[in-house]
Amino acid sequence: MRALAALAVAAGRRAWRLLDPDALDDTAQYVSTLLPVLESAQQNAAAAGAAYVEAALDEQNIDADPAGEVNSSALVGVAADGRSLTSLLLEPVIRVKQAIGEGRTVPQAMRLGRSRLDTITQTEVADAARVATGIGVAATPRVGYVRMLTLPSCARCVILAGRFYRYSDGFQRHPNCDCIHIPSTEDVGGDLRTDPRAAFKGGQIKGLSSAEREAIGDGADINQVVNARRGMYTAGHLRLTRAGTTRHGVAGRRLQGAARLMPEQIYREARSRDDVVRLLRLHGYII
Repeated sequence: MRALAALAVAAGRRAWRLLDPDALDDTAQYVSTLLPVLESAQQNAAAAGAAYVEAALDEQNIDADPAGEVNSSALVGVAADGRSLTSLLLEPVIRVKQAIGEGRTVPQAMRLGRSRLDTITQTEVADAARVATGIGVAATPRVGYVRMLTLPSCARCVILAGRFYRYSDGFQRHPNCDCIHIPSTEDVGGDLRTDPRAAFKGGQIKGLSSAEREAIGDGADINQVVNARRGMYTAGHLRLTRAGTTRHGVAGRRLQGAARLMPEQIYREARSRDDVVRLLRLHGYII
């Protein structure tokens, strides 16, 4: 997944060079060049995330009988917060304008915009895979997930990792987060533990202040030192999206033009796993 995200970031940087700093309102070439590449990366990431569920369960000798197949196409063209990718790709341009208004030079402002675009491309590819995995988990009876680190990791991720989460627990992450789900069952998930202190001793925790490092080194509980929720989010916090609801799409036919819920909003609102499956099917996320 890192390689796919890196390709998306590189494509974003190439498209960013098409922007004329003297004509920032003319974004057509930049967006039209990058959008299909990013959508393709999302499609590949979502397909890989969906396939990963069955493979991971097989590896643990866990029998799985999913209620449906993940529709990875439903996650293409949609940002993690529910808006369209087209809208999201304008954020870096807005950041450039803001920076210029704050007194930055044009080259400085363009670098800030490019940095924002790097975060967007990397995060949206990773989130497509994570959301697809989450849908696969939710659609499979008895299965939840364990958070897996890709070390080195930030302290927030380290203390959230290695514990079993129910299918309906939103996956907490931050921009550029590269943690993943490991689909599992509660009785098996305990074998996938992560030891935060071992990660600390191995120098694998990023972003700690000198005071935090000193406190942990003196024996303080990492969970008490680090605020795990600081800067974290779950996908779909806008609740609704119009993306993917054309009359020709699965969701469009089922919803008849109504806005659709994002998957993690479904997990929050559903009353049971059966209800989750029903809503995922209704909104076109499983077929």
